Amino acid sequence: MRTAWEEAGWERLGDGVARRRMPGWDETVGVIAGSAGVMIVDTGATLRDGADLRRSIRGVLGREVTHVALTHPHFDHVLGTAAFAGVAVFGAAGLAELFRRDKDALRHDAVRHGVDRDAAAEAADLLVVPHHHVHGQLTVELGDRQVLLANVGPGHTAHDLAVLVPGRHGEAEIVFCGDLVEESGEPNAGPDALPRQWPAALDRLLALGGDDARYVPGHGAVVDAAFVRAQRDALAVRFGVPPSS
Repeated sequence: MRTAWEEAGWERLGDGVARRRMPGWDETVGVIAGSAGVMIVDTGATLRDGADLRRSIRGVLGREVTHVALTHPHFDHVLGTAAFAGVAVFGAAGLAELFRRDKDALRHDAVRHGVDRDAAAEAADLLVVPHHHVHGQLTVELGDRQVLLANVGPGHTAHDLAVLVPGRHGEAEIVFCGDLVEESGEPNAGPDALPRQWPAALDRLLALGGDDARYVPGHGAVVDAAFVRAQRDALAVRFGVPPSS
């Protein structure tokens, strides 16, 4: 029997945890529900995406999103944030300054990848700067559950944030990885990547989740620790970094 999440177009990952692979750029958006709060992990590529996500989550849970966690500063993961008015926004340390400084670059990147010019301009103009800055690790209380935000970068960008959701009822821990991990293709190292530091970021990600966690890439299917470790080693070869011991 399909769950309420599945009926609404989400993939259930665990008790109160789901994700959606968005159309267009296949970016993952996650949701974590506790008794006193709901966190969304990334917000899509446009304000329309963000509004659709907000309505969908409200439809399943009957309540509003209270927290936003942004895994990294790429348009397809952040430009829907303004649709979540009044919500506490979390990002890796330095992300707020980047948004203030590079808003135009974010808009140009969105348009270059196919976002409507007016939609990109609107989303960039209304871009929400994170209110809470994660330097190391930060625990967020959602009532009966805690979510751990970890600044595990740099790697894919200079501001990579992972989200660890402890398992309940014997379920495995879930780690939302952002684009530090990609399953649907080779990891994308753009001009803002720090490629020689990326393998070490994946070491920190693996230390965070451990061998038994389920890892949710920024693009593609959910993977296990062995996949992340293999991708770490492939990146080390690709960028000339010594393999992990």
